[in-house]
Amino acid sequence: MQGVLTGFAVIAVVIAVGYVLGLRGHLGPQGREVLTKLAFHVASPALLFTTLATADLSVVFSSRLLVTALSTVAVAGVFVAVGVARRWGVGRTTIGALCSGYVNSGNLGIPIAVYVLGDASLVAPVLLFQLVLVTPVAVTILDLSGGGARGPLWRRLLTPLRNPIALGSLAGVAVAATGLRVPAPVMDPLTLIGNMSVPAVLLAFGISLCGSTMPMRGADREPVLLAVALKAFGQPAVAWALASGVFGLRGAQLLDVVVTSALPAAQNLYTYASTYEVGERLARDAILVPTVVSVPVLVGVAAVLG
Repeated sequence: MQGVLTGFAVIAVVIAVGYVLGLRGHLGPQGREVLTKLAFHVASPALLFTTLATADLSVVFSSRLLVTALSTVAVAGVFVAVGVARRWGVGRTTIGALCSGYVNSGNLGIPIAVYVLGDASLVAPVLLFQLVLVTPVAVTILDLSGGGARGPLWRRLLTPLRNPIALGSLAGVAVAATGLRVPAPVMDPLTLIGNMSVPAVLLAFGISLCGSTMPMRGADREPVLLAVALKAFGQPAVAWALASGVFGLRGAQLLDVVVTSALPAAQNLYTYASTYEVGERLARDAILVPTVVSVPVLVGVAAVLG
């Protein structure tokens, strides 16, 4: 239980600091935009590269990863189907689908894995799956559905290689796969820069809450409700059904996949929405509400399966 509370407390404090900064205007009217661009174009790519460059890629061939992948595809697919039927648009539907199945495996998943599951490496499968596959695909769709959709075909096909998030992820995987050792004079500055990513994302998220209306109201109420239901309850339920009923996982392995699936949506999804200027309020509310709701859900999962 301590891990759940510790992880959420850390996030809450940093978001609160961002809220105060925005309330007092210490960073000026462009503070949120600057932090968002810093995270998206510089800090997050560096963090993804340094994380993946030293990762053990053998974790991708595990039943835990299959459970994670299938549960993510299931809930995201539900949101996409509803989004298409309701004509929410490609960009907005992509953001909502991400908020439905993209878990906070980094700044929240790691401390919870340490304190609840007893091993930080247990979040590696979901972390790698999201960084290597989900993120590049999602940002490519956002690129092509927005300004990136203009231009010749060859330029559009090279979209993943022009996106800093996708580029950082793919470069890190390439280094890990080839076994190359990045020299310390190169890796150390990248690590230092990457360490800015999570604080910048959380501070920008906190600033965005200033002057905002109550969540789940207005035109985004329906997609937010759907994303919250899928993320907070749908994904952990699907993960439990797959892990126990299909893959036969029991005990600690079952607890592992259900806990990681019950994590709330990642704050960096708001960075993507802000960068592409689509579904920003949807992302904000679909991150904030599940973050609160997931506390009793995670405590319940740990109590029942632990």
